Amino acid sequence: MPSSTSAKASALPAGDRPVTVLSGVGPALAEKLGRLGITTVSDLLFHLPSRYEDRTEVWPIRRLATGQAAVVEGEIIGAEVAGRARPALVVQISDGTGRLTLRFFHFTASQRRKLDPGTRISVYGEARFGLQGLEMIHPEYRCQGEGSLLETTLTPVYPSTDGLSVKALRRLIRAALDLALPDLPEYLLSRPESEPSLGDALRRLHAPPRGVPLDSPRRRLAFEELVTHHAHLLQLRHAARERAAPRCAGQGALVAAFLARLPFVPTAGQDRAIREIVRDLGDSRPMQRLLQGDVGSGKTLVAAAAALTVIEAGFQAALMAPTELLARQHFDTFSAWFGPLAIETAGLMGTKQAGRGRLDGAPFIVGTQALFQETVSFDSLGLVIIDEQHRFGVRERQALRAKGASAQHAPHLLAMSATPIPRTLAQSVYADLELSTLDERPKGRSPVNTVALPQARRPEVVARVSEVCRGGAKAYWVCPLVEEGDQDLKAAVALHAELARDLQGLAVGLIHGRMKSAAKDQVMADFVHGKVQVLVATTVIEVGVDVPSASLLVIENAERLGLAQLHQLRGRVGRGAIPGHCVLLYKAPLGDVARERIACLRSTDDGFAIARRDLELRGAGEIFGSRQTGLPGFRVADLVRDQDLLPEASRMASELVRSKPDHLLGLRRRWLHERHELSQA
Repeated sequence: MPSSTSAKASALPAGDRPVTVLSGVGPALAEKLGRLGITTVSDLLFHLPSRYEDRTEVWPIRRLATGQAAVVEGEIIGAEVAGRARPALVVQISDGTGRLTLRFFHFTASQRRKLDPGTRISVYGEARFGLQGLEMIHPEYRCQGEGSLLETTLTPVYPSTDGLSVKALRRLIRAALDLALPDLPEYLLSRPESEPSLGDALRRLHAPPRGVPLDSPRRRLAFEELVTHHAHLLQLRHAARERAAPRCAGQGALVAAFLARLPFVPTAGQDRAIREIVRDLGDSRPMQRLLQGDVGSGKTLVAAAAALTVIEAGFQAALMAPTELLARQHFDTFSAWFGPLAIETAGLMGTKQAGRGRLDGAPFIVGTQALFQETVSFDSLGLVIIDEQHRFGVRERQALRAKGASAQHAPHLLAMSATPIPRTLAQSVYADLELSTLDERPKGRSPVNTVALPQARRPEVVARVSEVCRGGAKAYWVCPLVEEGDQDLKAAVALHAELARDLQGLAVGLIHGRMKSAAKDQVMADFVHGKVQVLVATTVIEVGVDVPSASLLVIENAERLGLAQLHQLRGRVGRGAIPGHCVLLYKAPLGDVARERIACLRSTDDGFAIARRDLELRGAGEIFGSRQTGLPGFRVADLVRDQDLLPEASRMASELVRSKPDHLLGLRRRWLHERHELSQA
C-alpha cells in the first residue's frame, strides 16, 4: 500500500515532485543532489551542462593528437602489469591505423582478466604523449558485447559534487526529461516565433546534435531567467511600497554640522546623492536605494549624511560590512566623524563590541553579519546601510532589515557598491532599487600611475620598493594565496619571508583572512602609524581599506585576477594627496584576455569604463557564462551577451506582475530556488 507521502508526491505536477520519485534516488543520493540545489524533478531539468564531450565519431588512432579527447575502437593486442613501486595495468590496442596504450593505476583482478588480448574494446579518453607513444590514462571503456561508447549527440558534462558522478547525473536528468518534459508548463505570455518552445530548448541543451548551434535554445532560457529576475525585483519594490517607514524629515542640523567640520568640500555628485537620500528618508515609505560609485568616490561620506538624518529624527542607523577588517575601519572612521557631534558609535564584530555602551541604545552601530545574531536587538532601527552589498546574500540583507521591523514600520535601506556597472544594466539588475551614482573623484585625489612588468624584472621592483619606503613611503605587496597551493603562485606567507629577507632594515608585515581579528587589527595599526613600511597582504584588503599615506602597490600574478578586482586593489593607493603607483607583476607569456585586462587598467582609472570592459571580456566565456563580480549569479543569462533581451524582458516582467502573479510563482520556483520565499531583500 503506498504511503501518504508518495501519494501526495504523485498528485503533484511531474516537475514539482521530489527527486526521490525517480528510480534509484534514496535519502543519501537526495542529500547529495540537495548540495547542488536540486530537490525536485524540475530542478534536474534546469541543471544545465557546463560543457560537452564529442563522442559522436570514432577516430582512427593515427589521427589522434596530444590533448584530444575522442572515442577509439580496436582490438587488445597486449596486456600486462608493469612497475614495482607503482604497478599499473598497461593495455595495448590497435585499430589497424596505429597503436594506443591504455594505462590504469587502479585496477582489479577481474578487470585484468576482462582486458585480455583478442578482445574488441571501445574507449573514450584524452590522448597524451607517454613513454610508448600516445596513451590514455584511466579512459572509459566497454568491451565486446557491452556496446559502444559512440553517441548520437554531444555528451553533457554537468557541475557535480562529492560522491555524485557525472554519469549518475546524466542518468537522472534523462529520466527527469522523460517524466516532466511532456507536461512542463510555459509561464511566459508569448515568445518570438523563431525561438523554440521551453521543452525543445531543454532537450537540445541536454543532448545537442553535433554541429547544431545552441544560441537559440540558450537565449530562450536566458530570456525566461531575465524575466523572472526582473519580475521578482518589481514585486519586492511593490511590497516595500505597501509598508510604512519612519519619516525622518528634520532641519538637517546634524548633517550641516558634520559637513562644516570637513576639511574639504563634497563633490557635486555627493551633494546630489545626499539630496536624493534625504528626500527618500522624509517619505513614509521605506527607501530602497543603491549608491554606486567608483573606488574612492566618497560613498562613505554620503552614508554618514544619511545616518545623521535618521539619528536627528530619533532613530538608530546600522551599517553592515562584509569583512571584519572593513567593519573595524568603518568603526574608526565614524567614531572620528560623529564623536565631535556627541553621537556614540557602537561596534559589533564577531561576538564582542568594539565600542562602549549598550548596542541597543547606541544611535549608530557598525558591524559584520554579527549584527543579525539572535541575541542582538535594536530599540528603533530606522536605516540599514549595506556596504559592498553584492557580497551579501538576500538572506543576510533580509535578516538585518527584519531586526528593525516592527508593527509600526520597516527600516529604510541604503545599499552601496564600489563595483560600478553601466546605468542601463544597473536599472535592470536592481529593478527593486532607486539608483544614485557618484561619477567623479573627490578633489585632492591623485590618479594612480600603473605599469605592468614580467616576473623577470622582479628584482627591480624590490629595489624600487626599498628605495621609496626608506624615503618615508608605505607599500602594499598583494599575493592572492595564504598557503602554498597552486604551483605557479607564491603564497603570502612565503612571500612575506622572502621580502623580509630582501628588504632588511624595513619592517615587513603580513595580513590575510585566516588571521585572528586582534592580529589583523595590530598589523593594520602598525601599518597606519608607520611601524610597518611594507604590508604583504592577500585580497582581504580589496574593499574599503583606507590608508592615505600608502602610495605604492605591487600585485603578484596580476594575470590571474579579474579586471574589476585589479581595479579595486589599485584603489588602495592614491587615496590622499600623495601620487599613487601600481605595479602589475605577471607571468609571461600573457594570454589574450589577461593582456586585454592589463592594457585596459593601464589606459584608464575610470571605474565605469573598466566595468564595461570587464563585462565585455567575461561575456565571451563559456556557453552558460560565469558568475559576474558585483552582479547577480545568473544560471544561463549573461548581461553583456544578452543585453538586447533586457527591454523585452522588462516589458514582459511588468505585464506578468500586473496580470499573472500565479505564473510568477512558478517562474520563481523554477529559477530562484529558495529565493522566491524571501518577500523582502
